[in-house]
Amino acid sequence: MNDNAEILSTICNALSTKGVVEASAVVQQHYPFIRQQPVATRSFSEKQAFKIFMRDGFVDRYSGERLVFPAALRILTYSMPDTFPFHRNWKMDKTHQAYWELFPTLDHIVPAACGGLDDESNLVTTSMLRNSAKANFSLNELDWSLHPAGDMRTWDGLVGWCLDFVQQNQQLASEAYIGRWCRVAQELHKKDV
Repeated sequence: MNDNAEILSTICNALSTKGVVEASAVVQQHYPFIRQQPVATRSFSEKQAFKIFMRDGFVDRYSGERLVFPAALRILTYSMPDTFPFHRNWKMDKTHQAYWELFPTLDHIVPAACGGLDDESNLVTTSMLRNSAKANFSLNELDWSLHPAGDMRTWDGLVGWCLDFVQQNQQLASEAYIGRWCRVAQELHKKDV
């Protein structure tokens, strides 16, 4: 196992005693900078994302914890903006923690920046919190593993509740964000049930 802190200690010692040239040689040999190729920001449609959320049973594949359909969270914000707030830029002081912990998003198992494929076989459902923590690290680097997918018959991420609630409160369907997610869910969730 590499001890990168020990390598840095060696580099610092070389810098102090032998100078920049020797320290640079140690860096290049033992802890080289590997330039990552920038990856264009990937954006998934609600339909693409929902298919994978359903495939994974609204389970965070990195933790095994249940996640919640995005429109259900927004209905809570729409109904209780002061007690269940959301900020469009995800400001932590203005967004309920549930969005970070329970909002599903997609992540590349092998980061695209590290050569991972940009297709469904390399995508999993995870929370915003874990997606942010994982960044461009591999599962091995984080000592994480994939948890099994959930079962939509036992946990549907509150999709069923959301569709029923919107049916009873039609004004919610005209809210752009909620409406888009609900239309996708109506199309895909009903086929799956």
